[in-house]
Amino acid sequence: MRSNRRELFAAILSAAVATKLARSADDPPVTIAGKRPMILHNDRPEDLETPVRYFDSWITPVDAFFVRQHLPRPAPIDTGAYRLTVNGMVGKPLELTLGDLRKLPQYTVPATIECTGNGRAFYSPKLPGIQWTRGAIGNAEWRGPSVSDVLKLADAASGAAYIETDGADTGVAATPDFVRSLPMSKAMHPATVLALSMNGQTPDIHGFPVRLIVPGWDGTSSVKWVVRLSALAQPNGGFFMNPGYRYPKFNLPPGSPPKPAELEVIEGMPVKSCITAPEDQTKAALGAIPIRGFAWAGEQAIERVEVSTDGGSRWRDAQLSTEKLPFAWRLWHIDWRPSDPGYYTILSRATDSAGRVQPIVSPWNPSGYLWNAIDRVGVTVEKSA
Repeated sequence: MRSNRRELFAAILSAAVATKLARSADDPPVTIAGKRPMILHNDRPEDLETPVRYFDSWITPVDAFFVRQHLPRPAPIDTGAYRLTVNGMVGKPLELTLGDLRKLPQYTVPATIECTGNGRAFYSPKLPGIQWTRGAIGNAEWRGPSVSDVLKLADAASGAAYIETDGADTGVAATPDFVRSLPMSKAMHPATVLALSMNGQTPDIHGFPVRLIVPGWDGTSSVKWVVRLSALAQPNGGFFMNPGYRYPKFNLPPGSPPKPAELEVIEGMPVKSCITAPEDQTKAALGAIPIRGFAWAGEQAIERVEVSTDGGSRWRDAQLSTEKLPFAWRLWHIDWRPSDPGYYTILSRATDSAGRVQPIVSPWNPSGYLWNAIDRVGVTVEKSA
């Protein structure tokens, strides 16, 4: 119990420091090596948000992809000396090189990765933590061997119900190590991969040479710099599994504390859409105004996106991009020609292949996770000069 309290205190202290240093999404973008100008929330560990104007393609370029680090980035990994340990409830414990991983069948998985706290800045009452707005998300093509092939190679035992994953990053002072567990059923899904590349690149800042990709689930599940997979009968009990990254089973009154027994691990992500153009609180000339955005739904596919330009009185179907895949977002757009100048509230809502519809209000929770309320931006339409 004392150890758990120490870990909890360290994590809370770390979060408090990060919050104190955090910048606002309204601050001017900052450029760091390998990235376009990004919204900087923290510089160590790096927490970088993508400005929504960069979301203009189905695949998010690496230099525009958001960054969320829980712990400081590890020292560069020598790819020649790299080893992946596969142990626990396995018949053949393994130490795999990158060469070994490359010899396995390689799969390309288009998947959207979203920080669990994306949209935290929109909750009321306000919550501590990084004040992400819309840009802690991106869609990429991840390529590498499936986790199931690796586990079959190690002869994982039938009684192993979870895969525990650890990366090369380590905590500072008493901060707990970032370790996550994954149910075996999800680990064995053919789209769950150990990515050796991201859009054909191997960016260290995004967790390479080896990054776990758990498509459709919260970004926290996709552990970076993976150095160990352990087949176990029980999930990991560390801070980043409990109490971290848990969500109330039942809706709470805003501002109220949760009951620990009624918190569950976050897995699949909800349906949501985002308006990327025009940007919030901008001005546009009277005439043709394109409205654009993206929508995604965790393990489901997007079926429909509707847009309102009058605050929700009337809705029109947007045109969706041709890609319709589980795990990956769809881009959408609609042409709008307002008849009069003035201030307009534009809304978007998405529906997925399971029939889930984006809600008007996102349920409040004490960690600010899983924001997915109908998106809205305000735009002032002015008469042309």
